[in-house]
Amino acid sequence: MAGMLMRVLTSMLVLTTSLSLMGCGDDRPERIEKYQQLTEQRLNTLDTMLDDGQVRNANLLKQYSTLLKQQKPDLAPLLDELAKDAGTDGPMYSSLKRRLAEAKNPANFTDLDQQLAEVENLYQAADPSLYNDMLSDPVNVVADMSEGKLARVNSISREAAALANNADDFGPGSQLVGNPAYGSWQTGSNGMSFWAWYGMYSMFSNIFQRPIYYDNWSGRRGYSYYNDVGRYRYTSPKEAQAQTKTYEQTKKRFDSQGKRFDSPYAKSRTGATSLSRESNSTPKASTTSANSANKFRSNYAKDSSFRNSSTRTTRSVRRGK
Repeated sequence: MAGMLMRVLTSMLVLTTSLSLMGCGDDRPERIEKYQQLTEQRLNTLDTMLDDGQVRNANLLKQYSTLLKQQKPDLAPLLDELAKDAGTDGPMYSSLKRRLAEAKNPANFTDLDQQLAEVENLYQAADPSLYNDMLSDPVNVVADMSEGKLARVNSISREAAALANNADDFGPGSQLVGNPAYGSWQTGSNGMSFWAWYGMYSMFSNIFQRPIYYDNWSGRRGYSYYNDVGRYRYTSPKEAQAQTKTYEQTKKRFDSQGKRFDSPYAKSRTGATSLSRESNSTPKASTTSANSANKFRSNYAKDSSFRNSSTRTTRSVRRGK
C-alpha cells in the first residue's frame, strides 16, 4: 500500500512539474522568429532609404568617391568598390543579409541563447541611424585619401585622433582594418597574424606597401567606428570567434616570450563625434569579451526607433581652405 501511494505521489509530482513548465514555457523560439521577421522588415526599410537617398553618410560616400576619382583617377577601381557601401551591393549590407539567412538555421548556433542574441543584434544593426554611423568609416577612408580636401564625418581629424590615441599611421583604409566585411586576420609561417584584404580592397596594401601586423595594430591602432562602437552589432558569432582566436594565438606567443599582450579592444579609442542616440546606447567594443563568441548577448532594453538619418547635418562636403 505504501509503495502504491509513493508511486501515485511521484506521478502527481511529475504531472505538476510538467504543467508548471508548460505554463512558463520557453519563449525563446517565438522571440527568435519575431526578431527574424522584424529584421527582415527593417532591412527592407533600409534598402528603400538607401535607394531614395535618405541615408546621409551613404550620400556622402557616393559624393566623396566621385570627387576623389576626378582628382586621382588611378584610384577609380578602389573608390568604386568603396562606393558600393552606399547601396545594397556593398559588403556591409550584404553581411547583414547573409547573417539573417544564417540566423534562420539553428544548426549555426551553439544554443538558443546565441541564436536569440544574434537576431537581436541584427535587428539593431539594421537600424538606419546605426547603419548611417557605421558608414562613417568608409566615408572617412575616402576623406583621408583626399589628403584633407574632404572633411571627415562623425570623427575628429586624422591628426587629432592620432595624437589623442598615441596611434601609428597604418595607411589608407586603416579604419576598415579589423572589420570582417573587408578582410580577415591571417597567420603567416612566422606565426604572426597580418591583415589580408578581400578582393579590390587589396589595393590598400599596394598604396602603403607594407603589411599590417596584428600585434602592432592592437596596441597602436587609431579610432574607427567599427572597432570602438559598432563591433558589437556588426560582427557575427563566427566572426567574433575568429577574432578571439587571433587574440589568443598572439597572446600565447607573447606569453612564451615573457611579454604582455592586451586585446586591441581592451579599451576604446577617442575620436567619435556627433553619433546618433542609438550608437551612444550601443555596448562599446571594450565590453565585448571573449565570451561574446559564445553568447553575444544584446543589452538593449528596448527597440530603438527608426530615424531619418538624412536630417542630421554636419560640415559641408568640401573642407574650406
